[in-house]
Amino acid sequence: MSTIEAMRPQGLNARAASLLERITYRRAIQSEDREAIFRLRHEAYLREGAINARADQRFTDAVDNQENAFIYGVYFDKALAGSIRLNITLPNASTLPTTAVFPDIVEPMIDAGCVIVDPTRFVANHSLSRRLPELPYLTLRLAWLAMEQFEGEYILLAIRPEHRAFYRRFWSATELCEARPYPKLTKPVGLSVVNYLNVKKAVEARYPFLASTDAERASLFATHHVSEQTDDTLGDIWQRSTARAERNFSV
Repeated sequence: MSTIEAMRPQGLNARAASLLERITYRRAIQSEDREAIFRLRHEAYLREGAINARADQRFTDAVDNQENAFIYGVYFDKALAGSIRLNITLPNASTLPTTAVFPDIVEPMIDAGCVIVDPTRFVANHSLSRRLPELPYLTLRLAWLAMEQFEGEYILLAIRPEHRAFYRRFWSATELCEARPYPKLTKPVGLSVVNYLNVKKAVEARYPFLASTDAERASLFATHHVSEQTDDTLGDIWQRSTARAERNFSV
């Protein structure tokens, strides 16, 4: 099957479902997992000309150590194939990376109590991604699972203009802001948003591999995957029933 055929919804769904059987998601808690991901980030961002080369060949920042930061490795047959970082607005830990660049848009959303997933540092192993065109979809699937687990409302996407079409097709994302300079990156990024509650049914009908079970999500977000200092914050947060207060905010 050609790459073009695999990218079509029907071909993509069949191949993604098959590939998912060989994919393992693992939250990066151990230092060796995190260091491997930081090196993969450096390699991927450098290849795209998005960062300048660094002597230590690592790409990390203070956000990686935030209480609400979830860093995941995506493993294909036990080899690190990709990674993504998810920042989630949790009680007492609502800071998001996009706030630094788009405060006029993001801060009102946080102040309104919106439950937001902010995926950043989305990277893939170059050789594996060429062989497996479904890999980006299965890596981004982690953000979709987080939305279900934490009863999310919006996915924020700080992305380069040339990537907008992909997210528009995949998640029905809409643009909120033109590109602005982004810390540590050489290329500006714009801001798009996915209104999860509005598009969930249609997106999952088109891409059924995004669906998940309670057991799968619990294995990825359960407290035993979280460092001790954040256990109290996360607790059984996915079991809470968050009241959706009336808000003077919408996107």
